Amino acid sequence: MKPLTPVSPSAKVWLGTSFFVLFVVVWAFATLGGYVSKTFLADPITMVRSGYDLLVNQGFMKDIGMTVWRVVGGFLLAAVVALPLGVAMGTYKNIEAFFEPFVSFARYLPASAFIPLLILWVGIGEAQKLAVIFIGSFFQLVLMIAVTVGNTRRDLVEAAYTLGSSDSSLVRRVLIPGAAPQIAETLRMVLGWAWTYVIVAELIGSSSGIGHMITDSQSLLATDQIIFGIIVIGLIGLLSDFFFKWLNRRLFAWAAL
Repeated sequence: MKPLTPVSPSAKVWLGTSFFVLFVVVWAFATLGGYVSKTFLADPITMVRSGYDLLVNQGFMKDIGMTVWRVVGGFLLAAVVALPLGVAMGTYKNIEAFFEPFVSFARYLPASAFIPLLILWVGIGEAQKLAVIFIGSFFQLVLMIAVTVGNTRRDLVEAAYTLGSSDSSLVRRVLIPGAAPQIAETLRMVLGWAWTYVIVAELIGSSSGIGHMITDSQSLLATDQIIFGIIVIGLIGLLSDFFFKWLNRRLFAWAAL
């Protein structure tokens, strides 16, 4: 083990899997060994059985589909609006000076604080949940994209102008392509945050979704179902993260060189 020394892909898989195995072993030892009451923490075996029942008999797949749809919908709406605004802020300093103070202020506001207002404005339907995810993702995306575009290497900009590039051509052929790999990483990171916002939105005034199932299970002290719902969220998030990493490597393979 040396600082900043990379490990092989096989070692990454082995080390990552080892932690999950260790975690489950400790969990099983604490619950099955009687050290922790099952009222407060279900054991892994009970959790798996309850999860199977939820998926097969209680229509939990529909709840999973609704939550995924809300995350993807709200996140895509935020990304579609944030991308051009973030690029504009990173490119033109007068636009950044106009928007940046408000964006910096708004990104510290917790999306969950808007839920009471959103319920008053649009009710408890899908619009409210999409709006929570939009608010939670949009301001983070705008500022991070603006910083990424603004940090484009100055030698590339000067070289483009030396070769006769116009302002619009500079944006299209230098700034955006140069920032694209980091923008893709920003989208990957903020997508993970969007999952926290959708669960919060589903905890209040929802009749479907993973968050709704967790709320119902909490009232019944069904910790096995609560844990299963949390694990499902983590697994879906992990799969989406792997997909983003794979896609980024395919689209921007040159960025790793």
